[in-house]
Amino acid sequence: MSKLAINGGKPSAGKTFKTCPWPPVSEATAEKIKEIYLSREWSFNSRKEQEFEKAYADYHGAKYGIFMANGTVTLECALEALGVGKGDEVIVPGLTWIATAAAANYVGAKVVFADIDPETAALDPRSFEARITPKTKAVIPVHLYGGMADLDKIMKIAKKHNIAVIEDCAHMQGGKWNGRGVGSWGDIGSFSFQQSKTLSSGEGGICLTNDAQLAERLYRAKHIGYSRYDKQGQAGTPPPQGLVCHNYRGLAISAQILLDQLAGLPDVIQRYNAFADRFREQTRDIEGFRVQAPGRLASPQGFYALGLIFEGPGWEKISKEKIKIALDAEGIIATESPLPVLGMNYGPVYKHLLFNMRSEEYSINGCPVTEHISDRMIVLLHWNMYYIENADIIAAAIRKVSENRNEME
Repeated sequence: MSKLAINGGKPSAGKTFKTCPWPPVSEATAEKIKEIYLSREWSFNSRKEQEFEKAYADYHGAKYGIFMANGTVTLECALEALGVGKGDEVIVPGLTWIATAAAANYVGAKVVFADIDPETAALDPRSFEARITPKTKAVIPVHLYGGMADLDKIMKIAKKHNIAVIEDCAHMQGGKWNGRGVGSWGDIGSFSFQQSKTLSSGEGGICLTNDAQLAERLYRAKHIGYSRYDKQGQAGTPPPQGLVCHNYRGLAISAQILLDQLAGLPDVIQRYNAFADRFREQTRDIEGFRVQAPGRLASPQGFYALGLIFEGPGWEKISKEKIKIALDAEGIIATESPLPVLGMNYGPVYKHLLFNMRSEEYSINGCPVTEHISDRMIVLLHWNMYYIENADIIAAAIRKVSENRNEME
């Protein structure tokens, strides 16, 4: 008789699984948004934007924050501010969202893909160094899902070769490396506040830096050339020659939403880390299964998701899609919420359907770990990590599917 629910067996989770509604909302924030709306002070370096920039930079241990429209233009402006352009090369990990690579294309640079670490799924420092050429101007390590790139090793290599470091922290709000916030280690840190992120304002992004000159260049790049100290309609000084400037401004309403969420971020991060610790313990002995590792010096880890990796004997012929369907059938679907529990990983950027900047130079064979992890990993999305009891439910479902995986062959 079949044991897996996908084949008619009894689901292991029943109806006990619950998820946290996302993005979070509150009446108090709604009242503050109403005040901003009635004030007509919506943008153009509004007081609320400045308040959020300072609070977010302080939280992550950086001196300056530059608030923008989303987490893609933050990467583009970071490259612009660092002088990256045509003829330069930018190294990015093979597994990330397409924006990491697209931003380099936007400024006319060539994207060079490096492989990822098999444990954290973040940029492998050794592969990064192997890809460096005389044309390499910048590297963008990505703190992906629930894993941090090894900043110590990456920063050391970058310094040795005089390469700028832009941390892509879209998945890592509130995460710290060796006690200091991510985004404050490289030359520039880039964050996204898109609707599914841990801190969310629908759309939004911010760059962090400790360099006053870079902060000014970032501000001008996102604010059509205005200096931070100029009033609307009263440009006092021209932008630096050659700096491409855009209208990538954020909004005061978004800043208010994020300010209120930032106050509760320590509690969310604590919950997520407690979930991850318990989940790792509950799944430690499941054959052929492992959990994406946190950063080597993560303290604490931030999360957008948690990678679940199925590999080894007995799993080779079972697709990640079939594994996800089997786990869904075991009852780990939040029936009272439209939010997904499990999802697919992004897959190699250079193969992504939406990465339309293909050419022979992107069709590489040098990212075997990226290919392997992309083929064997599904992700548990962060809002399902809010309740620690979900760790036991998901672990039980994975154990059942693992022990009966012959039913899926």
